Amino acid sequence: MRRITILGATGSIGQSTIDLIARDPDAYAVEALTGGHNITQLAQDAIRLNAKLAVTAHPGRLEDLREALSGTGIEAAAGPQALIEAAERPADWVMSAIIGAAGLAPGLAALRKGATLALANKESLVCAGRLMLSEAEAHNARMLPVDSEHSALFQALAGEDMASVERVIITASGGAFRDWPIEALSQATPEQASTHPNWAMGQRITIDSASMFNKALELIEAREFFHLDPDQIEVLVHPESLIHAMVGHVDGGLLAHVGPADMRHAIGYALNWPERAPLPVERLDFAKIAQLTFRAPDPVRYPALEIAQRVMRRGGLSGAVMNAAKEEAMDAFIDRRIGFNDMARTVSRVLDRAEGDPSLLDADFTLDNVLGADQMGRSWARDDLPAVTGTGTA
Repeated sequence: MRRITILGATGSIGQSTIDLIARDPDAYAVEALTGGHNITQLAQDAIRLNAKLAVTAHPGRLEDLREALSGTGIEAAAGPQALIEAAERPADWVMSAIIGAAGLAPGLAALRKGATLALANKESLVCAGRLMLSEAEAHNARMLPVDSEHSALFQALAGEDMASVERVIITASGGAFRDWPIEALSQATPEQASTHPNWAMGQRITIDSASMFNKALELIEAREFFHLDPDQIEVLVHPESLIHAMVGHVDGGLLAHVGPADMRHAIGYALNWPERAPLPVERLDFAKIAQLTFRAPDPVRYPALEIAQRVMRRGGLSGAVMNAAKEEAMDAFIDRRIGFNDMARTVSRVLDRAEGDPSLLDADFTLDNVLGADQMGRSWARDDLPAVTGTGTA
């Protein structure tokens, strides 16, 4: 029986992971589940899976969690340190699905315990790829990609010689505004940006998809995970979201990974690796699909992609600064303090400022330095953004 911990259990990735585990309960023992404000869901899942521990990231919700778990014998805890301690519990396989930079420290904690880390938290490799990879090596741990694009690359590269790889292509749906007139983007609302044409995801990742900041993070993630040069990684807009990635070799051949728009495929692959197991996902009928379409991403519509190239060229801790600024800018967009297009402008200006401080960007890859760069990026972004008023608007 494999011991499982799910960090970020109440989000879309966490819920899909729970769906797979619950289908074969005799195969897994759940050590810990963590979540945020959705205490009802967290408690229900902990009880359903007979978890030993449930953790909310918010200390103010601890009593709510304890009440929801009353009489079950399941331990309750709360706060950032409790998330790290949950990741340190004995587990063979840990899902890292906490959104944002908050997922970095718990993911590192799991690696330091020698667990297999199923990585759905893009920000871990964006902010601290070198640190994550070195800790995995040092503690004989393994990271498996769970993003659909990186899982696709991982599968397409299985058994291949990386020396023969000429390029990789990751695909993007294009998000909610892929067909909008560019001049209309400045008027886009958070509600409109939160509706994805293909995937059912949380609000923040769906907004990232609309701006293509998610793909910007994935470019950096692909570089770190597969040790690629920036000019080897390409992006194509693929509205059907059926081809998730392609690998091009020096002989001109391309290997494509094709699968349904269902995160349970990538999660299930990581859960069962190195074997494959039956999964409850759609079997594609290409006769019904009829066609697959592609187009190059418009750099005016998606400035986040050039920001990613800039970060990859600069290196160092610029990924941590970029991600921090992006998270702050998204908060401001959700609060209606800035427009949709202003998110990329803020991130770009923060990177301008960071590049004037090489002592920050070229610091050693330690957790403290990564978190320091994250905090500086947030501070500079807040300097750039309109102030928060008492009503949450400016």
